[in-house]
Amino acid sequence: MRFTLRIWRQDGPEDPGRLVEYLVDEVTSDMSFLEMLDLLNERIAVEGDDPIAFDHDCREGICGMCGLMINGVAHGPERATTTCQLHMRHFRDGQAITVEPWRARPFPVLRDLVVDRSALDRIIEAGGYVSAPTGSAPDANAVPVPKPDADTAFTAAACIGCGACVAACPNGSASLFTAAKVTHLGVLPQGQPERPTRALTMLATQDALGFGGCSLTGECAAACPKEIPLDTIPRFNRDVLKCDKGGLSRAGREEGGLHRTAGYGML
Repeated sequence: MRFTLRIWRQDGPEDPGRLVEYLVDEVTSDMSFLEMLDLLNERIAVEGDDPIAFDHDCREGICGMCGLMINGVAHGPERATTTCQLHMRHFRDGQAITVEPWRARPFPVLRDLVVDRSALDRIIEAGGYVSAPTGSAPDANAVPVPKPDADTAFTAAACIGCGACVAACPNGSASLFTAAKVTHLGVLPQGQPERPTRALTMLATQDALGFGGCSLTGECAAACPKEIPLDTIPRFNRDVLKCDKGGLSRAGREEGGLHRTAGYGML
């Protein structure tokens, strides 16, 4: 198989960047998309040029490091699939493929296809934790959890923080990511101590970092490789409203506060 690749090359955050065209052949249908880029990089290095920089780690769809816009689609054409698990058999032989980094204001491009996604870490730091005593781990059945709550928590906890939801959203919103982190803690007994403030503090941090507001277009859920459901966002909104009963500051309201969440019609 052979492909024409138009790949975003950018030397650094201040460089304007440009699309560079490469022809890559000897690609097998069983190669992953990243293995195909490895093949191209080997040739580029032999020719004396700088290899294409891209994020990767486990290459098993677990870590969330990989993430590319492939022909304008986050992670490529296959649903529920990370870039590292996307195989070249899903493309036509001879197809032209455009490869770009995540596009969002809070995700500045560091080089080529690598972006800084530490903004997602800042959101988690704002409230993605629970109060728990130190010491040995309790027995698995020490804290009873209803099955529906456990299922909801496990579904939300599947989020790997890859940022595809942000890249796919026309508003550049991180609402699905934030909602997943709020939900998987908020429905469990262990997450209750921080629940009265968690949603508001994580929302305020999300807004301060420059993420856009959510309008529930659903592109985030469609692009999510772990299929976090869209109804996670209205659940997040309910927690925000419950938190606000304790009083959101005037400054918070003037900066947008609650109004940057979405889905009030689904509450």
